[in-house]
Amino acid sequence: MKKAYIYVFISTFLFSSMEIALKLAGSEFNGTQINFLRFGIGGLVLLPLAIHRMQQRHIRIIGRDLRMFLLTGLVGVVISMSLYQIAVEIDKASTVAVLFSSNPIFALLFSYVILHETLSRTNLLAVIISMIGLVIIVNPIHLTNPLGIALSLGSALTFGLYAIITRRYSMQRGYDGLAMTCFSFIAGALELLVIIGISHIHVVAQVMSGSVALRNFSNVPIIQGINADDIWMLLYIAVGITAAGYVLYALAMEAGDVSTASLIFFIKPALAPILALIILQEQILLNTIIGVVVIVTGSTVMFIGNRFADKQNTRPYQTAKE
Repeated sequence: MKKAYIYVFISTFLFSSMEIALKLAGSEFNGTQINFLRFGIGGLVLLPLAIHRMQQRHIRIIGRDLRMFLLTGLVGVVISMSLYQIAVEIDKASTVAVLFSSNPIFALLFSYVILHETLSRTNLLAVIISMIGLVIIVNPIHLTNPLGIALSLGSALTFGLYAIITRRYSMQRGYDGLAMTCFSFIAGALELLVIIGISHIHVVAQVMSGSVALRNFSNVPIIQGINADDIWMLLYIAVGITAAGYVLYALAMEAGDVSTASLIFFIKPALAPILALIILQEQILLNTIIGVVVIVTGSTVMFIGNRFADKQNTRPYQTAKE
C-alpha cells in the first residue's frame, strides 16, 4: 500500500504541472503541434506495455476495435485536448486546471446516462457540491474570460465522456485501461496528423487564422520550430506527464485500489493553483480559493463513499475465505 501512495504522489505532481508545462510550451509551439507530438510520442512509449498486457489477457485487435480507438481518439484527444490546449493558452493555467479536474463529475453523470449505473446518494451529493464549487470559480456575475471558461468546461465534459466510452468498451472486450489509453492516444495523434495536413490548405488556413480560438489549426507545423532547448520541455510533456503519469496511475491502482488512485484527481485542484502561483506567478483569486475548497469537499465525499462501497463489496469475499 505504501508503494501505491508513492505512485499517487509522483503522478499527482506530474498531472498538476501539466497546465503549467503546456502554458510554457504554448509560447514556443503551435497548440495542435503540441497535442500531436504529446499523444503520438506518449502513445508509442505506452505501446510495449499495452501489447504485453494484451498478451497476458490473450486479446487480439479486431476491426471493431480500430473503429472504437478512432472514436475514443477523436473524443479524448482531438476534441477534448484541443479545447483544453486552447483554454490553457488564453486563460490562467490554475483556472483551467481546476475546471478540468471536474471531469470525474461529468464522467459520473455520463455513467448514469450511458451505462445506466446507479448514482449513489454520496455520489449525487458529491456532484451537487462540486457543481456549486464550479459556479463559484466561474463567477457568472463577473465573467472575465467566458471563452476560456467555456473551453475548459467543454474539455472536462468531453473527457468525462471519453472516460465512459473507454470504460464501456473495456468491459465488452476485456481491454485494461492502459491498452485503451495507448491506442486512443495513437489513434488521436493520427487524426490530428490528418487535421495538420488539412490546415495547410490555403482557404482553410486563412479562415482559421482569423479566429483566436481556431488559429491553432492554421498551417500547423509537425517538427518545425523545435530546437535543442525545446526538446526537454517536449519530452517532459510527452513522456513525463502523458506516458509516465498514466503508468504511475495504473500502478497505483494495482498496488492499492481504485479509490486510492483516484486521490490524484482530488488533490490536483488544490495543488495546481499553488504550482501556477510559484512558477507562473499567477494570482489566485478569492473565489477560486473558495471554489477549490468546495470542489475538494465534494471530491472527499465521493472518495469516502467509494471507499465505503469498496469495503462493503469485498466483505462477503473476505468472510467466505475465513
